[in-house]
Amino acid sequence: MTPLAHGLGGATDLPIPFTYALIGAAWALTFSFAALLFAWREPRLDPESPGRPLPAPLRAFLDSRATRAVLGVLSVAATVVVAAIALWGSTDPARNPVPGVLYVYLWVAVAVLSLVAGPVWKVLSPARALHRALCAVLRRPPERGVATYPERLGIWPAVLGLFSFVWLELAAPDPGAVGAVATWLGLYLLLTLAGLVVFGTAWAEHADPLEVYSALVGRLSPLGRRDSGELVLRTPLANLAGTPVLPGSVAVAAVLLGSTAFDSFSQFPVWRRQLVDSGAPTLLKTAGLLGFVLVVAVLFWCAARATGGVTPAERRLLPGAMAHSLTPIIAGYIVAHYLTFLVEKGQATAILFADPFDRGWNLLGLADRDVAYLLSSHPGVLGTIKVLAVVTGHVLGVAAAHDRSLRVLPRAHRATGQLALMLVMVGFTVSGLYLLFDA
Repeated sequence: MTPLAHGLGGATDLPIPFTYALIGAAWALTFSFAALLFAWREPRLDPESPGRPLPAPLRAFLDSRATRAVLGVLSVAATVVVAAIALWGSTDPARNPVPGVLYVYLWVAVAVLSLVAGPVWKVLSPARALHRALCAVLRRPPERGVATYPERLGIWPAVLGLFSFVWLELAAPDPGAVGAVATWLGLYLLLTLAGLVVFGTAWAEHADPLEVYSALVGRLSPLGRRDSGELVLRTPLANLAGTPVLPGSVAVAAVLLGSTAFDSFSQFPVWRRQLVDSGAPTLLKTAGLLGFVLVVAVLFWCAARATGGVTPAERRLLPGAMAHSLTPIIAGYIVAHYLTFLVEKGQATAILFADPFDRGWNLLGLADRDVAYLLSSHPGVLGTIKVLAVVTGHVLGVAAAHDRSLRVLPRAHRATGQLALMLVMVGFTVSGLYLLFDA
Protein backbone atom coordinates (compact mmCIF):
# COMPACT_ATOMS: atom_id res chain seq x y z
CA MET A 1 0.00 0.00 0.00
CA THR A 2 1.65 3.24 -1.07
CA PRO A 3 1.64 5.97 1.60
CA LEU A 4 0.83 8.59 -1.00
CA ALA A 5 -2.85 7.78 -1.27
CA HIS A 6 -4.35 10.25 1.18
CA GLY A 7 -7.21 8.06 2.24
CA LEU A 8 -9.70 10.92 2.11
CA GLY A 9 -13.31 9.89 1.73
CA GLY A 10 -15.63 11.65 -0.66
CA ALA A 11 -19.23 12.66 -0.14
CA THR A 12 -20.50 9.11 -0.49
CA ASP A 13 -18.46 8.06 2.55
CA LEU A 14 -19.89 10.77 4.79
CA PRO A 15 -23.50 10.66 5.96
CA ILE A 16 -23.67 14.38 6.69
CA PRO A 17 -25.72 16.02 3.89
CA PHE A 18 -23.45 18.27 1.91
CA THR A 19 -26.02 21.08 1.66
CA TYR A 20 -26.47 21.15 5.43
CA ALA A 21 -22.71 21.24 5.90
CA LEU A 22 -22.42 24.29 3.64
CA ILE A 23 -25.37 26.11 5.20
CA GLY A 24 -24.17 25.34 8.72
CA ALA A 25 -20.66 26.53 7.94
CA ALA A 26 -21.82 29.78 6.35
CA TRP A 27 -24.25 30.57 9.15
CA ALA A 28 -21.71 29.70 11.85
CA LEU A 29 -19.19 32.04 10.32
CA THR A 30 -21.73 34.83 9.75
CA PHE A 31 -23.13 34.62 13.26
CA SER A 32 -19.64 34.51 14.76
CA PHE A 33 -18.76 37.68 12.84
CA ALA A 34 -21.95 39.39 14.06
CA ALA A 35 -21.24 38.36 17.64
CA LEU A 36 -17.68 39.63 17.40
CA LEU A 37 -18.85 42.89 15.85
CA PHE A 38 -21.31 43.66 18.63
CA ALA A 39 -19.70 41.94 21.64
CA TRP A 40 -15.98 42.34 20.88
CA ARG A 41 -15.54 46.08 20.53
CA GLU A 42 -11.99 46.53 21.84
CA PRO A 43 -8.77 44.55 21.17
CA ARG A 44 -8.43 41.62 23.56
CA LEU A 45 -5.67 39.41 22.19
CA ASP A 46 -2.38 40.23 23.87
CA PRO A 47 0.64 38.14 22.81
CA GLU A 48 2.50 39.45 25.85
CA SER A 49 -0.11 38.33 28.37
CA PRO A 50 1.59 36.60 31.33
CA GLY A 51 -0.31 33.33 30.98
CA ARG A 52 -0.03 30.57 33.55
CA PRO A 53 3.48 29.16 34.14
CA LEU A 54 3.98 25.44 33.72
CA PRO A 55 5.08 23.55 36.86
CA ALA A 56 8.73 24.29 37.55
CA PRO A 57 9.92 20.64 37.20
CA LEU A 58 8.18 20.33 33.83
CA ARG A 59 9.68 23.62 32.59
CA ALA A 60 13.12 22.53 33.73
CA PHE A 61 12.77 19.19 31.92
CA LEU A 62 11.48 20.66 28.66
CA ASP A 63 14.11 23.40 28.50
CA SER A 64 17.08 21.42 29.83
CA ARG A 65 20.12 21.08 27.62
CA ALA A 66 20.13 17.33 28.31
CA THR A 67 16.59 16.92 26.94
CA ARG A 68 17.42 18.88 23.81
CA ALA A 69 20.68 16.99 23.37
CA VAL A 70 18.92 13.62 23.60
CA LEU A 71 16.26 14.70 21.11
CA GLY A 72 18.98 16.01 18.80
CA VAL A 73 20.90 12.73 18.92
CA LEU A 74 17.72 10.75 18.25
CA SER A 75 16.83 13.05 15.34
CA VAL A 76 20.24 12.67 13.71
CA ALA A 77 20.18 8.90 14.27
CA ALA A 78 16.73 8.69 12.67
CA THR A 79 18.02 10.71 9.72
CA VAL A 80 20.92 8.30 9.25
CA VAL A 81 18.55 5.34 9.33
CA VAL A 82 16.19 6.93 6.79
CA ALA A 83 19.14 7.79 4.52
CA ALA A 84 20.36 4.18 4.68
CA ILE A 85 16.90 2.86 3.82
CA ALA A 86 16.65 5.32 0.93
CA LEU A 87 19.99 4.15 -0.45
CA TRP A 88 19.75 0.38 0.13
CA GLY A 89 16.08 -0.34 0.68
CA SER A 90 13.49 -1.37 -1.86
CA THR A 91 12.75 1.00 -4.72
CA ASP A 92 9.08 0.03 -4.47
CA PRO A 93 7.31 2.74 -2.44
CA ALA A 94 4.79 0.14 -1.24
CA ARG A 95 7.69 -1.66 0.50
CA ASN A 96 9.84 1.29 1.53
CA PRO A 97 8.90 3.58 4.45
CA VAL A 98 10.87 6.63 3.22
CA PRO A 99 7.98 8.25 1.29
CA GLY A 100 5.79 7.84 4.37
CA VAL A 101 8.45 9.50 6.53
CA LEU A 102 8.23 12.64 4.41
CA TYR A 103 4.53 12.77 3.58
CA VAL A 104 3.10 11.41 6.85
CA TYR A 105 5.58 12.08 9.64
CA LEU A 106 7.40 15.24 8.58
CA TRP A 107 4.55 16.99 6.79
CA VAL A 108 1.47 15.98 8.82
CA ALA A 109 2.61 14.63 12.18
CA VAL A 110 4.98 17.54 12.85
CA ALA A 111 2.18 20.01 12.08
CA VAL A 112 -0.29 18.24 14.39
CA LEU A 113 2.35 18.01 17.12
CA SER A 114 3.05 21.71 16.67
CA LEU A 115 -0.64 22.46 17.23
CA VAL A 116 -0.32 20.79 20.62
CA ALA A 117 3.20 21.64 21.78
CA GLY A 118 4.30 24.66 19.75
CA PRO A 119 7.10 24.92 17.15
CA VAL A 120 8.58 21.47 17.79
CA TRP A 121 10.72 21.38 14.63
CA LYS A 122 13.18 23.78 16.27
CA VAL A 123 13.99 20.95 18.68
CA LEU A 124 13.52 17.97 16.35
CA SER A 125 15.36 19.32 13.29
CA PRO A 126 18.43 17.17 12.49
CA ALA A 127 19.99 20.13 10.66
CA ARG A 128 19.78 22.27 13.80
CA ALA A 129 21.20 19.40 15.89
CA LEU A 130 24.19 18.98 13.57
CA HIS A 131 24.72 22.73 13.48
CA ARG A 132 24.66 22.94 17.29
CA ALA A 133 27.25 20.18 17.46
CA LEU A 134 29.46 21.97 14.91
CA CYS A 135 29.16 25.25 16.80
CA ALA A 136 30.07 23.50 20.07
CA VAL A 137 33.24 22.18 18.44
CA LEU A 138 34.08 25.62 17.03
CA ARG A 139 33.01 27.33 20.27
CA ARG A 140 30.74 29.66 18.36
CA PRO A 141 27.16 30.58 19.29
CA PRO A 142 24.64 28.99 16.88
CA GLU A 143 22.97 32.37 16.37
CA ARG A 144 26.05 33.75 14.63
CA GLY A 145 27.00 32.90 11.07
CA VAL A 146 29.63 34.20 8.69
CA ALA A 147 27.09 36.63 7.22
CA THR A 148 23.93 38.45 8.31
CA TYR A 149 20.63 37.19 7.00
CA PRO A 150 19.08 39.87 4.71
CA GLU A 151 15.93 41.08 6.47
CA ARG A 152 14.37 42.15 3.17
CA LEU A 153 14.10 38.46 2.18
CA GLY A 154 11.75 37.77 5.08
CA ILE A 155 10.45 34.20 4.76
CA TRP A 156 10.44 34.11 0.96
CA PRO A 157 13.08 31.33 0.87
CA ALA A 158 10.69 29.20 2.96
CA VAL A 159 7.94 29.96 0.43
CA LEU A 160 10.09 28.42 -2.30
CA GLY A 161 10.87 25.42 -0.09
CA LEU A 162 7.22 24.85 0.76
CA PHE A 163 6.19 25.15 -2.88
CA SER A 164 8.88 22.65 -3.87
CA PHE A 165 7.38 20.18 -1.41
CA VAL A 166 3.75 20.63 -2.49
CA TRP A 167 4.89 20.44 -6.14
CA LEU A 168 6.61 17.13 -5.40
CA GLU A 169 3.52 15.82 -3.63
CA LEU A 170 0.87 17.07 -6.05
CA ALA A 171 2.41 17.76 -9.45
CA ALA A 172 5.58 15.70 -9.89
CA PRO A 173 5.43 12.82 -12.40
CA ASP A 174 6.00 10.17 -9.70
CA PRO A 175 5.64 11.74 -6.22
CA GLY A 176 5.81 8.39 -4.45
CA ALA A 177 9.13 7.35 -6.01
CA VAL A 178 11.71 6.60 -3.36
CA GLY A 179 14.40 8.34 -5.40
CA ALA A 180 12.37 11.54 -5.78
CA VAL A 181 11.56 11.67 -2.07
CA ALA A 182 15.16 10.91 -1.07
CA THR A 183 16.42 13.63 -3.41
CA TRP A 184 14.10 16.23 -1.86
CA LEU A 185 15.10 15.20 1.66
CA GLY A 186 18.80 15.24 0.80
CA LEU A 187 18.65 18.67 -0.83
CA TYR A 188 16.57 20.00 2.06
CA LEU A 189 19.12 18.80 4.62
CA LEU A 190 22.13 20.11 2.67
CA LEU A 191 20.60 23.54 1.97
CA THR A 192 19.43 23.94 5.56
CA LEU A 193 22.84 23.00 6.96
CA ALA A 194 24.61 25.32 4.53
CA GLY A 195 22.24 28.16 5.39
CA LEU A 196 22.79 27.62 9.13
CA VAL A 197 26.55 27.73 8.69
CA VAL A 198 26.39 30.92 6.61
CA PHE A 199 23.61 32.83 8.37
CA GLY A 200 23.23 31.15 11.77
CA THR A 201 19.86 30.27 13.27
CA ALA A 202 18.21 33.16 11.41
CA TRP A 203 18.29 30.93 8.33
CA ALA A 204 16.28 28.19 10.02
CA GLU A 205 13.76 30.71 11.34
CA HIS A 206 13.21 32.36 7.94
CA ALA A 207 14.18 29.86 5.24
CA ASP A 208 13.68 26.31 6.56
CA PRO A 209 10.26 25.35 5.12
CA LEU A 210 9.52 22.77 7.79
CA GLU A 211 10.49 25.10 10.63
CA VAL A 212 8.49 28.02 9.23
CA TYR A 213 5.52 25.67 8.78
CA SER A 214 5.88 24.28 12.31
CA ALA A 215 6.32 27.75 13.83
CA LEU A 216 3.27 29.10 12.00
CA VAL A 217 0.95 26.28 13.08
CA GLY A 218 2.56 26.26 16.53
CA ARG A 219 1.16 29.75 17.11
CA LEU A 220 -2.17 28.00 17.79
CA SER A 221 -0.68 25.90 20.57
CA PRO A 222 -1.68 26.72 24.15
CA LEU A 223 2.03 26.72 25.00
CA GLY A 224 3.79 30.06 24.75
CA ARG A 225 6.76 31.90 26.14
CA ARG A 226 7.11 35.11 28.06
CA ASP A 227 9.72 37.64 27.03
CA SER A 228 11.93 36.06 29.72
CA GLY A 229 11.69 32.72 27.88
CA GLU A 230 9.53 31.08 30.57
CA LEU A 231 7.09 28.47 29.24
CA VAL A 232 3.46 29.32 30.01
CA LEU A 233 -0.05 28.23 29.12
CA ARG A 234 -1.81 30.97 27.20
CA THR A 235 -4.90 31.40 25.05
CA PRO A 236 -3.94 30.11 21.58
CA LEU A 237 -5.38 33.20 19.87
CA ALA A 238 -3.14 35.37 22.05
CA ASN A 239 -0.13 33.40 20.86
CA LEU A 240 -1.40 33.77 17.30
CA ALA A 241 -1.61 37.55 17.68
CA GLY A 242 2.15 37.56 18.26
CA THR A 243 2.92 36.13 14.82
CA PRO A 244 5.66 38.32 13.32
CA VAL A 245 4.76 40.22 10.15
CA LEU A 246 7.47 39.39 7.62
CA PRO A 247 7.86 39.69 3.85
CA GLY A 248 6.34 36.52 2.41
CA SER A 249 3.76 35.93 5.18
CA VAL A 250 0.81 36.03 2.79
CA ALA A 251 2.64 33.80 0.30
CA VAL A 252 3.34 31.12 2.92
CA ALA A 253 -0.33 31.02 3.92
CA ALA A 254 -1.42 30.95 0.26
CA VAL A 255 0.89 28.02 -0.57
CA LEU A 256 -0.32 25.99 2.42
CA LEU A 257 -4.02 26.74 1.90
CA GLY A 258 -4.03 26.71 -1.90
CA SER A 259 -2.12 23.43 -2.16
CA THR A 260 -4.52 21.68 0.23
CA ALA A 261 -7.49 22.90 -1.81
CA PHE A 262 -5.82 21.76 -5.03
CA ASP A 263 -5.14 18.34 -3.50
CA SER A 264 -8.88 17.89 -2.89
CA PHE A 265 -9.77 19.31 -6.30
CA SER A 266 -7.40 16.87 -7.99
CA GLN A 267 -9.71 14.00 -6.94
CA PHE A 268 -12.56 15.31 -9.14
CA PRO A 269 -13.29 13.07 -12.16
CA VAL A 270 -13.36 16.07 -14.51
CA TRP A 271 -9.81 16.96 -13.52
CA ARG A 272 -8.63 13.40 -13.84
CA ARG A 273 -10.08 13.24 -17.35
CA GLN A 274 -8.22 16.42 -18.25
CA LEU A 275 -4.97 14.85 -17.08
CA VAL A 276 -5.59 11.74 -19.16
CA ASP A 277 -6.34 13.83 -22.26
CA SER A 278 -3.42 16.18 -21.68
CA GLY A 279 -0.15 15.57 -23.46
CA ALA A 280 1.75 17.15 -20.56
CA PRO A 281 0.06 16.15 -17.27
CA THR A 282 2.92 17.40 -15.09
CA LEU A 283 2.71 20.84 -16.70
CA LEU A 284 -1.08 20.89 -16.28
CA LYS A 285 -0.84 19.87 -12.61
CA THR A 286 1.80 22.52 -12.00
CA ALA A 287 -0.41 25.17 -13.59
CA GLY A 288 -3.39 24.01 -11.52
CA LEU A 289 -1.39 24.10 -8.30
CA LEU A 290 -0.06 27.57 -9.07
CA GLY A 291 -3.55 28.71 -9.97
CA PHE A 292 -5.03 27.65 -6.62
CA VAL A 293 -2.18 29.30 -4.70
CA LEU A 294 -2.55 32.54 -6.68
CA VAL A 295 -6.33 32.63 -6.24
CA VAL A 296 -5.98 32.34 -2.45
CA ALA A 297 -3.25 34.99 -2.37
CA VAL A 298 -5.05 37.48 -4.64
CA LEU A 299 -8.44 37.11 -2.92
CA PHE A 300 -6.94 37.57 0.53
CA TRP A 301 -4.68 40.43 -0.57
CA CYS A 302 -7.56 42.33 -2.14
CA ALA A 303 -9.96 41.70 0.77
CA ALA A 304 -7.43 42.80 3.38
CA ARG A 305 -6.88 46.07 1.53
CA ALA A 306 -10.58 46.76 0.93
CA THR A 307 -11.17 49.38 3.61
CA GLY A 308 -11.41 53.12 3.84
CA GLY A 309 -9.85 55.61 6.20
CA VAL A 310 -6.23 54.54 5.75
CA THR A 311 -3.35 56.07 3.85
CA PRO A 312 -1.84 54.27 0.82
CA ALA A 313 1.19 53.35 2.93
CA GLU A 314 -1.01 51.86 5.64
CA ARG A 315 -3.10 50.00 3.07
CA ARG A 316 0.00 48.29 1.67
CA LEU A 317 0.74 46.88 5.14
CA LEU A 318 -2.73 45.45 5.77
CA PRO A 319 -2.35 42.06 3.99
CA GLY A 320 0.77 41.25 6.03
CA ALA A 321 -0.87 42.45 9.24
CA MET A 322 -3.88 40.19 8.59
CA ALA A 323 -1.99 37.16 7.25
CA HIS A 324 -1.91 35.45 10.65
CA SER A 325 -5.72 35.14 10.52
CA LEU A 326 -5.32 32.45 7.83
CA THR A 327 -3.37 30.21 10.23
CA PRO A 328 -6.46 28.76 11.99
CA ILE A 329 -8.00 28.11 8.57
CA ILE A 330 -4.86 26.26 7.50
CA ALA A 331 -4.88 24.26 10.74
CA GLY A 332 -8.54 23.36 10.23
CA TYR A 333 -7.81 22.06 6.74
CA ILE A 334 -4.80 20.10 8.03
CA VAL A 335 -7.06 18.22 10.44
CA ALA A 336 -9.92 17.81 7.96
CA HIS A 337 -7.76 16.87 4.98
CA TYR A 338 -5.00 14.79 6.55
CA LEU A 339 -6.45 13.19 9.70
CA THR A 340 -7.26 9.84 8.09
CA PHE A 341 -3.94 10.00 6.25
CA LEU A 342 -2.03 10.49 9.53
CA VAL A 343 -3.83 7.82 11.55
CA GLU A 344 -3.98 5.08 8.92
CA LYS A 345 -1.09 5.73 6.55
CA GLY A 346 1.02 6.49 9.61
CA GLN A 347 0.41 2.93 10.77
CA ALA A 348 1.24 1.58 7.32
CA THR A 349 4.54 3.45 7.31
CA ALA A 350 5.45 2.16 10.78
CA ILE A 351 4.74 -1.42 9.65
CA LEU A 352 7.13 -0.98 6.72
CA PHE A 353 9.94 -0.31 9.22
CA ALA A 354 9.67 -3.97 10.25
CA ASP A 355 11.59 -4.88 7.08
CA PRO A 356 13.20 -1.62 5.94
CA PHE A 357 15.71 -3.28 3.57
CA ASP A 358 13.22 -5.80 2.13
CA ARG A 359 15.11 -8.83 3.47
CA GLY A 360 12.29 -10.68 5.18
CA TRP A 361 12.89 -9.17 8.62
CA ASN A 362 10.22 -8.71 11.27
CA LEU A 363 11.61 -6.10 13.63
CA LEU A 364 9.58 -5.69 16.84
CA GLY A 365 6.95 -8.00 15.35
CA LEU A 366 5.53 -5.14 13.28
CA ALA A 367 5.28 -7.17 10.09
CA ASP A 368 2.51 -9.25 11.68
CA ARG A 369 0.39 -6.18 12.38
CA ASP A 370 -2.44 -4.92 10.21
CA VAL A 371 -3.53 -1.33 9.74
CA ALA A 372 -6.46 -0.47 12.00
CA TYR A 373 -8.85 1.65 9.94
CA LEU A 374 -10.09 3.57 12.95
CA LEU A 375 -11.61 6.49 11.05
CA SER A 376 -12.49 5.05 7.66
CA SER A 377 -14.69 2.45 9.37
CA HIS A 378 -16.63 5.21 11.16
CA PRO A 379 -17.60 7.65 8.40
CA GLY A 380 -20.09 9.50 10.59
CA VAL A 381 -17.41 10.38 13.13
CA LEU A 382 -14.97 11.27 10.37
CA GLY A 383 -17.47 13.54 8.62
CA THR A 384 -18.32 15.34 11.85
CA ILE A 385 -14.65 15.91 12.64
CA LYS A 386 -14.05 17.33 9.16
CA VAL A 387 -16.92 19.80 9.40
CA LEU A 388 -16.01 20.88 12.92
CA ALA A 389 -12.34 21.29 12.00
CA VAL A 390 -13.04 23.52 8.99
CA VAL A 391 -15.74 25.61 10.68
CA THR A 392 -13.73 26.02 13.90
CA GLY A 393 -10.67 27.08 11.91
CA HIS A 394 -12.64 29.72 10.06
CA VAL A 395 -14.39 31.04 13.19
CA LEU A 396 -11.00 31.42 14.90
CA GLY A 397 -9.65 33.07 11.76
CA VAL A 398 -12.48 35.60 11.85
CA ALA A 399 -11.76 36.26 15.54
CA ALA A 400 -8.06 36.85 14.84
CA ALA A 401 -8.82 39.14 11.89
CA HIS A 402 -11.44 41.07 13.88
CA ASP A 403 -9.10 41.71 16.79
CA ARG A 404 -6.32 42.88 14.49
CA SER A 405 -8.79 45.12 12.63
CA LEU A 406 -9.66 46.81 15.91
CA ARG A 407 -5.98 47.66 16.28
CA VAL A 408 -5.11 48.81 12.77
CA LEU A 409 -8.31 50.26 11.28
CA PRO A 410 -9.76 53.69 12.09
CA ARG A 411 -12.73 53.48 14.45
CA ALA A 412 -15.17 54.68 11.79
CA HIS A 413 -14.15 51.85 9.43
CA ARG A 414 -13.77 48.96 11.88
CA ALA A 415 -17.05 47.37 10.78
CA THR A 416 -17.19 48.07 7.07
CA GLY A 417 -13.45 47.53 6.68
CA GLN A 418 -13.85 43.86 7.64
CA LEU A 419 -16.76 43.00 5.35
CA ALA A 420 -14.69 42.02 2.33
CA LEU A 421 -12.46 39.81 4.44
CA MET A 422 -15.48 38.14 6.05
CA LEU A 423 -16.96 37.38 2.62
CA VAL A 424 -13.69 35.88 1.45
CA MET A 425 -13.52 33.70 4.57
CA VAL A 426 -17.11 32.56 4.00
CA GLY A 427 -16.05 31.69 0.45
CA PHE A 428 -13.06 29.74 1.75
CA THR A 429 -15.35 27.82 4.13
CA VAL A 430 -17.92 26.92 1.50
CA SER A 431 -15.39 26.02 -1.19
CA GLY A 432 -13.25 24.08 1.28
CA LEU A 433 -16.15 21.93 2.44
CA TYR A 434 -17.29 21.45 -1.14
CA LEU A 435 -13.85 20.17 -2.12
CA LEU A 436 -13.61 17.91 0.93
CA PHE A 437 -17.08 16.39 0.61
CA ASP A 438 -17.64 16.26 -3.13
CA ALA A 439 -14.17 15.24 -4.34
